[in-house]
Amino acid sequence: MLHQLNLSKILFLDIETVPAVSDYQLLDEEWKSLWDAKTKWQRGDESPEDYYPKRAGILAEFGKVVCISLGYFSDLPSSKKFTITSFFGLDEKKILYDFKAFMDSYFHKPGVLLCAHNGKEFDFPYLSRRLLVNRLVLPKPLDTPGLKPWEISHLDTMELWKFGDRKNFTSLSLLTKLLDIPSPKDNMDGSQVKDIFYIEKDCQRIANYCQKDTLAVAQLLLRYINQPLIHEGEVVIN
Repeated sequence: MLHQLNLSKILFLDIETVPAVSDYQLLDEEWKSLWDAKTKWQRGDESPEDYYPKRAGILAEFGKVVCISLGYFSDLPSSKKFTITSFFGLDEKKILYDFKAFMDSYFHKPGVLLCAHNGKEFDFPYLSRRLLVNRLVLPKPLDTPGLKPWEISHLDTMELWKFGDRKNFTSLSLLTKLLDIPSPKDNMDGSQVKDIFYIEKDCQRIANYCQKDTLAVAQLLLRYINQPLIHEGEVVIN
């Protein structure tokens, strides 16, 4: 079935997220109470304050999106081109607004699929929740409530790797190493995004990192269907 995929109709995606505020003490008392209750069972003996910088960014109720990178193939007469477009910065609502505008335009094409690594568990629901928090209408590929599983236009490279196995998370880093794909983790990893955003205030560096993950997801899918990888000269950052 994978070999029947039309690569030109797949939109590859990765997001970067951080806690909504840089430090637990910046939360008001009601938010502190809500955080404490939400994480009571997950943090064990760790204090809510110490747990906050480690995990708040991955919970859509307590985090925010700081970068979205989207990649797509274009078939040219003489070569294959992979274009990456990113929306990033300090203003989450603008990031999400621009993302939605892009999605509304791109998904006018029939049969387009949205693809991410662990997207069904993280990227897709996180984006949907943050769009609603910011009072934005969900773009068509994320407006999935009430749809049957086969009506949802999502691909997940982590789910594809399971081949029916119910065991949990397999990282993008592990699969790129295993399948001999250039690593996207060359100068930073996800644990550093919070400090790069709040302390270094270097949104461009976060975007560069996010773009490499988006490319890695596309490369992973190419490995799955036994197609040649994308060469550096075929990547265009838009």
